[in-house]
Amino acid sequence: QVQPVESGGGLVQPGGSLTISCATSSRTLDYYRIGWFRQAPGKEREGVSCISGHGGSTYYADSVRGRFTIFRNAGKNTIDLQMNNLKPDDTGVYYCATDWNFYCSGDGSSDGYEYWGRGTQVTVSS
Repeated sequence: QVQPVESGGGLVQPGGSLTISCATSSRTLDYYRIGWFRQAPGKEREGVSCISGHGGSTYYADSVRGRFTIFRNAGKNTIDLQMNNLKPDDTGVYYCATDWNFYCSGDGSSDGYEYWGRGTQVTVSS
């Protein structure tokens, strides 16, 4: 496995949009799941979204469903998380992670994820 690397975080106003990216090897993207997690100060880490190997299935937390979209960016060879209508509660450090599993869990659990990026900060504030 190749250690994931996140990029694209920043400061955005409420209601705005931002896309963050997770870079890893093509083999990982083809065969293994990629999960996005976030952690706000003083809060536990939360599973945000996940895409299975080959991109065949996805998972979204209730708090982001309808606003966030996870997809494979073929041009960049990354897994991107497009975030629309951002809210202050979306603020946190966003991490991507992977392991040797093909399918995402149905509950956003981080159990089993072995390879984690260092994170990228997303701040939603006016």
